[in-house]
Amino acid sequence: MRELVREFFAILTVRKRQHRVSDTVVPDEHSEFEQAKAEQPHHPHRILLVEDDQSLADLEANMLKAHGYQVSTAYSGEQAIAIVKEQPHLFPDLVVLDLELTGGASGWEVLQTLRTYGAIPVLITTSTVTDVRPYLQSYGESKLTLSHLPKPYPMQTFLKRIQRILTISSS
Repeated sequence: MRELVREFFAILTVRKRQHRVSDTVVPDEHSEFEQAKAEQPHHPHRILLVEDDQSLADLEANMLKAHGYQVSTAYSGEQAIAIVKEQPHLFPDLVVLDLELTGGASGWEVLQTLRTYGAIPVLITTSTVTDVRPYLQSYGESKLTLSHLPKPYPMQTFLKRIQRILTISSS
């Protein structure tokens, strides 16, 4: 979050110097602000974020919300499974899933539960070295339905990966 705030103020400072009009920023048509605004989805996609590190989950959720996504957060595998089972009308367009969840249900168990509901796109995040290819082959997954992003990752990479997955799955 601090990185985003620093980036925002850096952009604002540069734009202020370039387009000063009584101390207000007048973005040109090619500014980062206009570009980010144009990239926001017109109909917000629903994302289920499953992460047991609450500070990371909150950071990711706030970033996604700032980019126009509707975000539900589960801090455990059990919460994620309950959300999917109890709120089928709010079924997500994408699930961001930490495989290394603490508690009763692991990330793999959450993934297996999700698959009983269909081929929803899942972005797996984990800090351990995980090769998802055997899982892809064993369970008939494809790169369209399952992607992997190793931790740690820059928030911009996280956001771009989500945008790419949603774009591909929507077409």
